[in-house]
Amino acid sequence: MRAVAVFPADRAVRVIDHPEPGLERDTEVLLEMLDVGICGTDREIARFEYGSPPLGSPHLVIGHESLGRVVEAGRAVTRVKPGDLVVTMVRRPCHHAECRACSKGRQDFCFTGDFTERGIKRRHGFMAERVVDDQRFMHPIPGHLRDVGVLVEPLTIAEKALIQVWDVRERLPWTVAGAPAGSGNGEKAVVLGAGPVGLLGALALLVRGFETWVYSLEPQAGPKARWVESVGARYLSSTSTSLAEMVARTGNVDLLYEATGAAGMAFQALEVLGVNGVFVFTGVPGRRGPIEIDADVIMRNLVLKNQLVFGTVNAGADAFQAAVDDLARLHARWPQQLCALVTSRHPPEACADLLLNPPSGIKSVVSFGEVA
Repeated sequence: MRAVAVFPADRAVRVIDHPEPGLERDTEVLLEMLDVGICGTDREIARFEYGSPPLGSPHLVIGHESLGRVVEAGRAVTRVKPGDLVVTMVRRPCHHAECRACSKGRQDFCFTGDFTERGIKRRHGFMAERVVDDQRFMHPIPGHLRDVGVLVEPLTIAEKALIQVWDVRERLPWTVAGAPAGSGNGEKAVVLGAGPVGLLGALALLVRGFETWVYSLEPQAGPKARWVESVGARYLSSTSTSLAEMVARTGNVDLLYEATGAAGMAFQALEVLGVNGVFVFTGVPGRRGPIEIDADVIMRNLVLKNQLVFGTVNAGADAFQAAVDDLARLHARWPQQLCALVTSRHPPEACADLLLNPPSGIKSVVSFGEVA
């Protein structure tokens, strides 16, 4: 079958004839892959800055943002059935008995670092015609979300972050009793970055009642700004609006959601986080030189303004289920805008160009079915 793989020794990206997978355990499921999204991590892997093949393999099949359809299910499978649309989790637990996280099924908090990740770290990914995995890593999605189901995995980044944000906000005495987990209660949220993770994060914040702003490099009158305004958020371009001017517009920033991977911008923005504010890092910066920060200001604000900063990576089963549920809510509220995030679909043979050339649009997808 066809698959897209990187070969670190040859520094090559190509479509290969990969062995067909088959069911080996009663709890396994065979999927035909429909869509696989391309993100910054895939591009880093294709530039050989990141990623590692399975032990003993000269190549790594890439792809971790997936949507598949169930073809066959083992005898003990109860979560899904043939014909179901499925999104599959990325990270697999380590096997160290002392790892409390992995032993509890929360490999997204793995202590040892010996986890594997499909399409990223020592485990082949989803950019292949067919894939087998265990049912416990699969989440069915409604059939009417076929065109946007590939967005579930990038949406899990915001979902995991907001689960943790709610744990923090819930400690405050004015939090509304009985409010749904993650409710924004009209507080101010600023998203840094207008890529797929940032725009999906903006939707997740809006649907929870946050007054949401997006702050990014794109022009104030550009297509992304228009998209942001069309969903009821507000857009500010960093090329024409300073961070100080941004705060003058927004007022006290309760939540800063970083989705750029740009350390300089992130730490500058940290200086304008508001009283009792929470800052979430989701981006991983490239290997660039050191940056200058005003550590005194940041430390003083963290202490005197009761601020919290945390990072979040990958996602657990709770965040995947939340993403499936939220995707249905987002689709019902903003169907055109959500579909517009998937800007192009391509056959696997086009993958090398997609990975090695500068990205265009918002979310490019490799499709193994019909390509519109």
